[in-house]
Amino acid sequence: MSTLGVGVDLVEVARVRHMLEEKGSHVYDRLLTPEEVSYCRSKADPSESVAVRLAAKEAVYKALQSLPAARGVGWREIEVVRREDGRPGVVLTGLAQRVARELGVREVMISLSHTHLAAIAIAVLES
Repeated sequence: MSTLGVGVDLVEVARVRHMLEEKGSHVYDRLLTPEEVSYCRSKADPSESVAVRLAAKEAVYKALQSLPAARGVGWREIEVVRREDGRPGVVLTGLAQRVARELGVREVMISLSHTHLAAIAIAVLES
């Protein structure tokens, strides 16, 4: 295996909380897949879960940037999922999936962490 790309992102939870208060379901519909929306809305404070997903999506987006076509990847083409073992995973669709395939990506690994203040994610693309 070799590393094809790395990305990291940090999102302030208060900023996401404000977005959700101001724009509500528009934020969910524009940035998250239906499964992500369901998961986040099941939480007492969805803003932390939304923030960490946005950080993960941005980290994956950054990791894909070795190809110019990756600039067109949309938010909903990168989905954060929970694997059967409980670890976070990523499902790519559309342009994100095509770019990853062209790069020779066999696995997208992510690590997520958040507090009530901030959410951080790192993504590593492996061949």
